[in-house]
Amino acid sequence: MDQVPVTVLTGYLGAGKTTLLNRVLSEQHGKKYAVIVNEFGELGIDNELVVDAEEEVFEMNNGCICCTVCGDLIRIIEGLMKRKGRFDAILIETTGLADPAPVAQTFFVDDDVRSRTKLDSIITVVDAKNFLQRLEDSHEAAEQVAFADIILLNKVDLVSPEEVAQVEARIRSLNSLAQVHRTNHCEMPVTDLLDQGAFDLDRILEIEPKFLEEEEHEHDAEIGSVSLRATRPLDQEKFHGWISNLLISRGLDILRCKGIIDVKNSPVRFVFQGVHMLMDGRAGKPWQDGDTRESKFVLIGRNLDPTALKTGFEACIAA
Repeated sequence: MDQVPVTVLTGYLGAGKTTLLNRVLSEQHGKKYAVIVNEFGELGIDNELVVDAEEEVFEMNNGCICCTVCGDLIRIIEGLMKRKGRFDAILIETTGLADPAPVAQTFFVDDDVRSRTKLDSIITVVDAKNFLQRLEDSHEAAEQVAFADIILLNKVDLVSPEEVAQVEARIRSLNSLAQVHRTNHCEMPVTDLLDQGAFDLDRILEIEPKFLEEEEHEHDAEIGSVSLRATRPLDQEKFHGWISNLLISRGLDILRCKGIIDVKNSPVRFVFQGVHMLMDGRAGKPWQDGDTRESKFVLIGRNLDPTALKTGFEACIAA
């Protein structure tokens, strides 16, 4: 039986994984992918950030893929196998808080999945501006690099050449064998990323001898997510003022924020994304007749106050 190749896209919060996924789906490569997206928190945003494509996107947002939803991942893959012929390969975008080891482990410890799929590569996207700080406060950032077969050192335009060299040297100290590509907006040929046959189980067993043994994975207890929703349109100026002040005052604690905003009188969605104090907003997909117009916003960070965030968000509702 032909085994379906699987590529895992990983990297810390805000590194550019969804940008990379969209780049893969948008290029003219003649292949069709099944896409699995995992988010940390109960409200899914990434599914709506994926470009309009023929691919069907399976969303898992009831926990971290490397913890509570590993069984969900197996069930989705088993369901996909029954539909073989409708896609050529599988792409999995993990949450930024995922340890890639348990994700990769899925393709070896479950007999049915192992017989019908093969792990082609783990691609890790690294945020050149924030990576060194992440190494100090998150073991997942180091694990994501150590387990990678291919690394995109992304956002190099945001730092100096000297800083890029420093970050790359740190990456090499964690993983001397992975291919490292310097990128902006994850721009590089998809042919250099997919169908590489790069995953090497023997190398992983050298890094983690207990790789094939099940064990608990724990996150920093201070890190959590707050999901916000509004069924009435927001005032764009009020929202911009609220989120700007929030990121200025709490930006160090807010690892990631992203959302789809229904702006009053706007025919299109407003897409907002932020990493620490850096933020970006742009026009998204048009609202279509029959769409449920609502705003969905997620923040991931340390010691977040859900009540205060909910109050601030709701104060942005247009009159």
